[in-house]
Amino acid sequence: MKKFIFSALILTIAALQGNCQNFDKAKLDAYFDNLEKNDKFMGSVAVSQNGEIIYTRSVGFADVENKLKANENSKYRIGSISKTFTTVLVMKAVEEKKLELDQTIDKFFPEVKNAGKITVANLLYHRSGIHSFTDDKEYLDWNTQPKTEKELLDIIIKGGSDFEPDTKSVYSNSNFVLLTFIVEKSFGKSYKVLVDELIAKPAGLKNTAVGGKTDTGKNECKSYKYLGQWNVEPETDMSVPLGAGAIVSTPTDLVRFSDALFGGKLVSNESLEKMQTINGQFGMGLFKIPFYDKTGFGHTGGIDGFTSVFSHFADGNISYALTSNGTNFINNNISIAVLSAVFGKDFEIPDFKTVKVDAATLEKYVGVYASAQIPLKITITRNNETLIAQATGQPAFPLEATAADKFKFEQAGVVMEFNAADNSMTLKQGGGVFNYKKE
Repeated sequence: MKKFIFSALILTIAALQGNCQNFDKAKLDAYFDNLEKNDKFMGSVAVSQNGEIIYTRSVGFADVENKLKANENSKYRIGSISKTFTTVLVMKAVEEKKLELDQTIDKFFPEVKNAGKITVANLLYHRSGIHSFTDDKEYLDWNTQPKTEKELLDIIIKGGSDFEPDTKSVYSNSNFVLLTFIVEKSFGKSYKVLVDELIAKPAGLKNTAVGGKTDTGKNECKSYKYLGQWNVEPETDMSVPLGAGAIVSTPTDLVRFSDALFGGKLVSNESLEKMQTINGQFGMGLFKIPFYDKTGFGHTGGIDGFTSVFSHFADGNISYALTSNGTNFINNNISIAVLSAVFGKDFEIPDFKTVKVDAATLEKYVGVYASAQIPLKITITRNNETLIAQATGQPAFPLEATAADKFKFEQAGVVMEFNAADNSMTLKQGGGVFNYKKE
């Protein structure tokens, strides 16, 4: 997900003024109405201030095929936000003297390379050097299949090490799968039970648990990719991500979790301070989320077609969460709009005007394009009256026409301009301009 087309986005902009007294709920509702009307986003958001919910909104469908609308209690896979939950469990184990942050992991996993050098803290900080199995090309061949602890350990052991422990920060899902097993062994209970007993019940989370196969009858959402219409995505078997990404929740529960965590109800102040201490690029289960002149702490998540984010801002005592089961937009922009409304900052309702291009014209752009500037080919295909682009090794995505020869993929800030006369295409993203020729 860090490759060229799908670069990660963080809330970073210049100085902010205002407060929740200027909260324009009506405009924010209009913003989400516009997203829903234009098939840009399916999901939910929630905001709390001083522990009280001040805004919630849900748009789109939990189940597109059966026209089941999402609501405030619809449950979404939250992906890597699960890592914050797992970190809380680790800290609970440390507080109860069942575990130490500086102990090495060879007691648990002697066959993992460098296990005698890697500490629990290294796993939490993504400084272990352990290769992330989700980076392997083969991952998507087996991620929908159930895996045992032994099978996952074998995969992680086979992946080996990418660098010497504690020499740099590199995000690795393998770290938190191993942490799942560590907390289970430390407490003598399953991860699912621990999440329920030590987090969900104390924080009053009624719609949060370790997930399984999606059950829409229990108000659980399917996830989707937009390719001219919402297409359902394959489901990762939740025995695979475990504490790295297997929890399901709602935005309302996530802000309650945030309020409980930062309010000292789940871990001690000492543990929370350690979680917020940045070592390299990351804290322990948290990282900084800047918004204008404010800095929050939280985490993002992504699994299958789901995306999510939660953050807590001590300035104003604000917690915010977004969960999505389908997006055709830049979710970062949605977060900026919500937080701008909350903090009394102006924001724009986007204009999604597009043009219709006939099939004959679209057909002229179909082909494989290569660039001398970057080693990334882009294949353009046509699905009826929609152009589909796919970069090497990445998922396909739909293009929207803003002119007969100009197209965009708003979710990643990509613009493609075609010249059928000389079989060329110019790709623009993030200030970069890349020239392509059709092979």
